[in-house]
Amino acid sequence: MLGLIYKDDQNVLEEKVVNGVPLLTYPLLERTNVVKHGFSTRLGGVSTGDCATMNISTTRGDAPEAVEENKRRLAGALGVKVEDFTFTYQTHTTNVAVVREEDRGTRFMETDGMVTNVPGICLVTFYADCVPLYFVDPVKKVIGLSHSGWRGTVHKMGKVTVEKMTEVYGTNPADVVAAVGPSICQDCYEVSEDVIAKFRDSFEECHWQQLFYQKEEQREAGKYQLNLWKANELVLKEARIPKDQIAVTNLCTHCNPNVLFSHRATGGKRGNLSAFLALK
Repeated sequence: MLGLIYKDDQNVLEEKVVNGVPLLTYPLLERTNVVKHGFSTRLGGVSTGDCATMNISTTRGDAPEAVEENKRRLAGALGVKVEDFTFTYQTHTTNVAVVREEDRGTRFMETDGMVTNVPGICLVTFYADCVPLYFVDPVKKVIGLSHSGWRGTVHKMGKVTVEKMTEVYGTNPADVVAAVGPSICQDCYEVSEDVIAKFRDSFEECHWQQLFYQKEEQREAGKYQLNLWKANELVLKEARIPKDQIAVTNLCTHCNPNVLFSHRATGGKRGNLSAFLALK
């Protein structure tokens, strides 16, 4: 429908177009029946230039009136209110904010994750290759949404988010349904030796073969290909979320630059994709 290129043919993601606005959703999360959620594309908005056309980030040099119209369109497609969008200002931390009723519609600075049990509040985080992490506890009616680049991943942002849900709301990780969202795939994600050294320190050696590999031509330069999808899946399992309650993306932002924003594909000239999660 959107012309997206998936890494395999598994039915992990579903493509929807609502009122002319494309959204990507996870059937696994839909089946909980307690949330509204989605992941935006770069289509269906009014932005121009590098942010064309769907961008709601205010940090990319986009026209404020375009951002506001795009927010209105996305809210309509998601079935939420614009004033309920609650944002992060992400700086690759593992800081997770607890969002209460009085925080509705605000922005949390120096924050890469949010958790809440307040119905209607729509958590919003931003991406252009990094990994979105969705969490739904259908028993306690608690949700979490976190941004995990390589720094967040190596410091196990997914586990930190689940721990915050448990600490504040009493979530049992065995009840959590989670998704690893669209982001850069291993074949497209080249990193340096110092990054790999951090992953060696953070993950057991038995996982290294799944997490990174080195091409012959990369050896002299000390470069590797890093698998953020697998790393985050391992982190969610370490957080004690059951394997059959984890959906792992098969959609790469870098492989789909016509439909998804990718920082690496555009050399940083781009808008932001957005992840959305709200309790009904």
